[in-house]
Amino acid sequence: MNPGLEKCHAYPFEKLTQLLENCDADPTKSAISLAIGEPKHTTPDFILDTLKLNLRDVAIYPTTRGVDELRNSIADWLCKRFNLPVASIDAGKNILPVNGTREALFAIAQTVINKNTETPIVILPNPFYQIYEGAALLAGAEPYYLNCIEDNNFIPDFSTVPDNIWQRCQLVYLCSPGNPTGSVVDKETVKELMGFAEKYDFTIASDECYSEIYQSEDQPPVGLLEYAHMLGNAEYKRCLVFHSLSKRSNVPGLRSGFVAGDSELIEKFLRYRTYHGCAMPLHTQKASIAAWSDEEHVKQNRVQYREKFKQVCSILNPVLPVSSPVASFYLWPELPCSDTDFARRLLTSENIKVLPGSYLSREVQGINPGKNRIRIALVAELTECVEAANRINQFIQNSF
Repeated sequence: MNPGLEKCHAYPFEKLTQLLENCDADPTKSAISLAIGEPKHTTPDFILDTLKLNLRDVAIYPTTRGVDELRNSIADWLCKRFNLPVASIDAGKNILPVNGTREALFAIAQTVINKNTETPIVILPNPFYQIYEGAALLAGAEPYYLNCIEDNNFIPDFSTVPDNIWQRCQLVYLCSPGNPTGSVVDKETVKELMGFAEKYDFTIASDECYSEIYQSEDQPPVGLLEYAHMLGNAEYKRCLVFHSLSKRSNVPGLRSGFVAGDSELIEKFLRYRTYHGCAMPLHTQKASIAAWSDEEHVKQNRVQYREKFKQVCSILNPVLPVSSPVASFYLWPELPCSDTDFARRLLTSENIKVLPGSYLSREVQGINPGKNRIRIALVAELTECVEAANRINQFIQNSF
């Protein structure tokens, strides 16, 4: 068996199920889950209609590279959204469709990690999306965690990484906007990281699946490729970005996204994926073309999230310090007690599920950045989020 399997932790939601299994939730109150980051807004009809119109394509084997029309629509969106020169993105060389960011973020580690060296290092933020850790372990690498705490604006501080770690580093995972913090990396952080990548020759994988949920229409989060171009890396060397339609277009079950960046890395990733057997079905590709080609539904999606943040934060702030993140759909508040105790008591009292922050992080240098925090996913409809916020407010007032 792959020895990495024994090192993989239980997934956060498995831990949550175990934590709550003996809790008797108040049956007089409707169950509300704010634990899982699964968008609950309505999927746009035009995406569903396109999917239905092309279901007969199930009779055709898709190619791993995807159809030209899909890669062209992605290239158009990428250049417009991140202010990239059209000439800098070749749809045939810089873009590869994937079945959502989750499987691609896992697979990239299997592609780029060279096991025939001193134990490879994969650097990741802490807290983190657990796929990064599992991907590293199952690729035969050792995870190296960078604590993202309030003191550093929840952004990894790469200046603290020792030289001997950089020498073994083969992959760095970024998550911007961050899960669960909503933080967005700045130009100086990326500049520093790209300098290390050039010096030590490793790949930067930037998970940007929350990039289209942000507070200000005038300030969309800047992505890794946009920063790379600003900094003179016009060929995006050692840089890959991962995007998805799940959050942007409310189609988490469609399993559709893309990877873009360094053409040499994309070529190697294509070879891996050809053997991996993960070509996107043609009807999914055609629905994805429709989704990437429309921005109006994405703007309306942001309007809904902004209203939820506005109302929920207003209700919670008197009892729990929260504020709208720059981007993403999470709140990451600090608690007056243990995060696991809070989650159990909240379910029992109010029939609401939240995710303990310690389940999303590891203890490093005596610090677990998720300890005594919870992740609140504002994915449900507005009325349900407001109801949950009012119950949490009352729960805290009665309990602390």
